[in-house]
Amino acid sequence: MYKVMLVDDDYPVLELLSEIINWNQLGLNLQSIHENGASALTYALNEMPDILITDIGMPKMNGIELTKQLKEMNPNLQVCMLTCHNEFEYAHQSLKLNVQDYLLKDTLDPKDLDEVLIKLKKNVEKENQQKIKEFKLESIVERNRESMKREFLRKTLYQHTYENVGWYDEAFSYGLDVKGRSYIPVLCFIQDYRSAKECYLSEDTLTFSIQNVISEVLQDEEASAHFSLEKKESFLFFPYSSTLKSDSYGKTTRCLEKIQRNVFHTLKISLSFLVGDPLDSYMSFKHSLLTLLDSTNQRFYIENCTIEKKRAETKTSDSLFEWYDKASNEIRQLIIKKDTAEVTPLITKWMDIFKEKQYSSEMVKDWVLKLLLDLKVKLKALQFFGTNTSNEVLHKEIIAIDSLIELRKWLIQYFEMLLKAVNESTTKSRRKEVIDACKYVEINLEKKITLDEVANVLYLNSSYFSRLFKKEVGETFVEYVTKAKMNRAKELLEQTVDSVGRICEKLGYDNQSYFIKVFKNYAGVTPIEYRGERK
Repeated sequence: MYKVMLVDDDYPVLELLSEIINWNQLGLNLQSIHENGASALTYALNEMPDILITDIGMPKMNGIELTKQLKEMNPNLQVCMLTCHNEFEYAHQSLKLNVQDYLLKDTLDPKDLDEVLIKLKKNVEKENQQKIKEFKLESIVERNRESMKREFLRKTLYQHTYENVGWYDEAFSYGLDVKGRSYIPVLCFIQDYRSAKECYLSEDTLTFSIQNVISEVLQDEEASAHFSLEKKESFLFFPYSSTLKSDSYGKTTRCLEKIQRNVFHTLKISLSFLVGDPLDSYMSFKHSLLTLLDSTNQRFYIENCTIEKKRAETKTSDSLFEWYDKASNEIRQLIIKKDTAEVTPLITKWMDIFKEKQYSSEMVKDWVLKLLLDLKVKLKALQFFGTNTSNEVLHKEIIAIDSLIELRKWLIQYFEMLLKAVNESTTKSRRKEVIDACKYVEINLEKKITLDEVANVLYLNSSYFSRLFKKEVGETFVEYVTKAKMNRAKELLEQTVDSVGRICEKLGYDNQSYFIKVFKNYAGVTPIEYRGERK
């Protein structure tokens, strides 16, 4: 509903008009009434009306002056003046202010005011529609320009363009005077992009919203420029001077901090920045930007809303897979216990190890993917369920993650969802006794496990338990135990450097020759041959 302000120093007139007009029926909201122009102006500073109905002759501030000041703040304000016969000169002035209508108070008929209000409301609607059209046209022009800037940047970085006058001229047309000055390049990227895009109708809308906020900040920054590259990434360029007095990096940092604050306050999105070395030519332009884009490890470990100088990439000589088996066992215990409260501490511990060692982001993602794929096999072995998520989907999800913070959040959500599904499956599917038997086997793989032992733990008759297990699982209990131990043996052969004898002991076998025989019957090769095939 459109807002109406009513102003008149004659209170009975105010009271009459406010009560006799059916504002709601007209689609209007009488937001306030005032007995002088000064009071109305003060109120309008906080809440501007769409329509103003005002007397002309009033103390403190007359209707002409009130209209003039409000029109300066809102040129599209619709105004109707209330006047007397002897105020014709005032009425003449009101016409100069583009007042839409005026009524004589002495012969005022509420029906006449209704008609005026309807006309003014239509004017407001027409003005709003025109604004929408203009905004859409401006948006189209701006988006086309941003698209051209993006293509210029991509062509410079990824195609065999050569340094020439044309390139410098095109850069200049987009706000970069690379011939005349030096710039500090800054890589800007959205953190937790997955969550950010969920709040917007499309990725283009998200990108455009961020562009708008950054552009508003850069309006106050002379000779600065912003170029989008991909949906998650963009580049900012700030003027650079080598003199100590100029403090170019300090100015750049303060502007980046302002961008971070404004984007987070307006859009609730976290941006981080990597600041590169100054550039002053086509070659240094291309080199600096590609170097920033190649900083995948630094970006992977960066905290939310951070501004960092580009560092040289460092690689650890430690292998992440050295403690894979320990992590795999931790997951097994987590699934068996079905304790959701343990998820966050466990994932956080892994993330702390990643960050301390600074493993490459590719290695971390490979490690996590292998862990989750192995987990699918374990869930099936535990007789819980087969996960519906395909290997391909898991791979795409993890590859798309750009930061440790996002990986931590994703893994916590994944495991909490997994435990919930496990809990639901155990109440809807197999007999509780069978589930408990499978859990017992997984927890005690390092021991010698017999059918009688498990039947006693479950307080069941051995023969009954044997028949029940075969019916529910589709294989005998002894076959199930052997399969579980052999799958664990495969894991130890792949993920550790333990000798065959040590693995034999870990799985509760007294006789190594018997263990090798059982393994070969199950896997088709000896343990040594199996390990050799996996290298």
